[in-house]
Amino acid sequence: MFCQNLNNVFPAISIETMLFRNFHFHLRSLFACLFMVLCLQACVSFPDAPPPITQPVLAGNVIQTADGALLGVQRWEAQSPKAVVLAVHGMNDYANAFALPGAWWAEHARITTYAIDQRGFGRSPNFGYWVGEETMIADIRAAIAAIREAHPETPVYVLGHSMGAAVVMAAEDEKPLGADGLILAAPGVWGGRALPLPYRLTLNMAAGLAPGKTLTGERAERQSTDNIELLRQMYYDPLVIKETRLDAVLGVVRVMGRAYGAAENIDGNILLLFGEKDEIIPLKAMEKTARRLSGNVEIKRYDNGWHLILRDLQAETVWHDIAHWVAADIRQ
Repeated sequence: MFCQNLNNVFPAISIETMLFRNFHFHLRSLFACLFMVLCLQACVSFPDAPPPITQPVLAGNVIQTADGALLGVQRWEAQSPKAVVLAVHGMNDYANAFALPGAWWAEHARITTYAIDQRGFGRSPNFGYWVGEETMIADIRAAIAAIREAHPETPVYVLGHSMGAAVVMAAEDEKPLGADGLILAAPGVWGGRALPLPYRLTLNMAAGLAPGKTLTGERAERQSTDNIELLRQMYYDPLVIKETRLDAVLGVVRVMGRAYGAAENIDGNILLLFGEKDEIIPLKAMEKTARRLSGNVEIKRYDNGWHLILRDLQAETVWHDIAHWVAADIRQ
């Protein structure tokens, strides 16, 4: 099959593909069901967010967060922008995930985009390690504050893809981000109640006993996009993580579960987009999440959309829809 051939070409690609449906293949040979009960004692914890020591600031190609850390930033600036988008990438990816839509919005929609490397990814600190969702949430708040300072008169929207959308949703549930609207693209909502209990138990035990063991997408047999040239570029990009620690898998599953549970508490102007061909996040989980959101919610489904919905071959349609939604929201 095509997916199998693709995995042979890109055996190390792990862009969320193996994280949500396929890690059990790697774990079955390591842990017998007899020891499943140990998972209740092998609970992995992640640190709280570092205490704030300074005001967030946008400076060149970095954002200095409230604790002084420097996050990598890529920007695509429009002339006289009518809106600004803070873009938050998915698991194992980084800010370059938004290069194509960011450039298009700057040229065609007068939208300036700032995409951050979340901590643990790209050019930001702790590459390859899961820093904890509280730190990631604090970083998003810092990025919004820094962008607001740089664009005090311009509406600011937050766009999250997959894991990025999950972190955005968790943050919004904890305390509203103060954005003018949220854009959730293929949101990562396959955790918590949405994830089968045996998966949760096995993963918790595995991450507790071998947190540094890494997984790849070699046996995933899942396809994330129909843009094969993009997959080739990601494979050779050193800033794209190819091997994922088990404790990072646990971390992303936890934040996805938090996002899934938080949906009913999230209100405001929301655009949710997903593809009918998404093989990474179950459609039912995204559909249930969409129904539980409150406020002014618009849902876009794409017959030819995959998980990397902003970079599929039909992605320009998605870019146009996002730009149209932002423009309409500003006019209201």
